[in-house]
Amino acid sequence: MTASWVEVPEGSDFPLANLPYGVFDSGKGRRIGIAIGDHVLDLYAVADAGLVPHGAALQDVDLNGFLALGRSSWHEVRGRLTELLTDGRTEIQDAGIDAFHHQAEVTLHLPFTPGDYVDFYSSIEHAINLGRMFRPDSDPLLPNWRHLPVGYHGRSSTIVVSGTEIHRPRGQTKQEDEPPTEGPTRALDIELEVGFVTGPGNELGVPIDADDAGDHIFGMVLVNDWSARDIQRWEYVPLGPFLGKSFATSVSPWVVPLEALAPYMVPGPSQDPEPLPYLRTVGDWGVDLQLEVGLASVAMSEPDVISRNSFAGMYWTMAQQLAHATVNGTRIGPGDLYASGTVSGPDPGTYGSLIELTWGGRDPIQLSDGSQRRYLEDGDTVALRGWCEREGLPRIGFGECVGTVVP
Repeated sequence: MTASWVEVPEGSDFPLANLPYGVFDSGKGRRIGIAIGDHVLDLYAVADAGLVPHGAALQDVDLNGFLALGRSSWHEVRGRLTELLTDGRTEIQDAGIDAFHHQAEVTLHLPFTPGDYVDFYSSIEHAINLGRMFRPDSDPLLPNWRHLPVGYHGRSSTIVVSGTEIHRPRGQTKQEDEPPTEGPTRALDIELEVGFVTGPGNELGVPIDADDAGDHIFGMVLVNDWSARDIQRWEYVPLGPFLGKSFATSVSPWVVPLEALAPYMVPGPSQDPEPLPYLRTVGDWGVDLQLEVGLASVAMSEPDVISRNSFAGMYWTMAQQLAHATVNGTRIGPGDLYASGTVSGPDPGTYGSLIELTWGGRDPIQLSDGSQRRYLEDGDTVALRGWCEREGLPRIGFGECVGTVVP
């Protein structure tokens, strides 16, 4: 296992094998950096010293220009950064540049500027759970679910970086036999998701083949697609989610490159019936990614882990999602975000949303401070974490995706 001359604490999410990209500010404005151990390497400074290729794109204020360069350029830059940080190399020190900052001493920003946002519904366990709640007397899966990756276009302007406060949204709700009223949601929920960020786009009218998805997917982030269940319940028929979903979507600040995740890719689950030809893929498109959800009340110093599950079993894969999203010829662009939909496992402790964990509020969660939760209260903090760990391979992680609810 290759080591870095930069100290990487044991158990760190960010060893040399990871090198995720983000945008930070140390007091000099927004710059692109990579995480290594507890530090950020300033790629503006490294590019200014002429140590990496494609320096102009790496000296921008977000990743979009770099994402547009494409797979061969991503590979070239990653290879060079790995060289520079490998134990025994001294180019960065010899250049005499101030290139490292402690992560705790910088402000992290949204790493890319999303032009579009799509949210899928790709966990069969999650879809079955909600179907059982909402349609108890019929098949929990709607007829189209096993034939295509169900999704919708969300609002990209309210995608925010981890750490951004989440204001409790307002909207219309309706109780059983009462007229609708407007006010703050009383059923604020989370959705544990994983998203992928796109690079080069396509021409209008030209679909992306599922087997070419790797040329268009740069990397992955953790996503919390906050949801106001009571607002959504009243408004979503017949056109789907609107105000109940558009108020905030949190993403982790580090984009883990698909190239770093390659050793952790696994076959996707068996699909029955076999998908249509445009959704068939060659190779491994599942990701052996472990996920957990932490929840803390305002009285707690550390969150309780309320759910743990794996991303490896997602029914519809990234390649299939991208192929379906573009089969009609729609355009994608650098920095677009495509989220998986809630990731849930087969058992109660593996569900990725409170509506499932409490079964629609029927079975409240008991927190370690003695309080109970059916849905989120003001002051609650939610922290998502994700990491890949396999025998013989280094552990790599995504950091945290955190949000605190405010009135």
